[in-house]
Amino acid sequence: MNLAEAIYRHSQRLPDEAAREALDFIEFLEQRYGVKPAETTATPREFREPGSARGKLEIVADDDDHLVDFKDYMP
Repeated sequence: MNLAEAIYRHSQRLPDEAAREALDFIEFLEQRYGVKPAETTATPREFREPGSARGKLEIVADDDDHLVDFKDYMP
């Protein structure tokens, strides 16, 4: 187990308030040593045109055949 994993495992056992303090301290150390904080941005997605899925899915309103599968769970 490397050092980062050990820190992670210890942080999991702490109450939320103490874990928040630990995170604040790590962020303080990042500032002190000039370390750029880890980015938490999501991976950009491909742009989809609104309405591009139109016609790809059909909902049948009067289809009750599938309800037989759930008869044990229905009142």
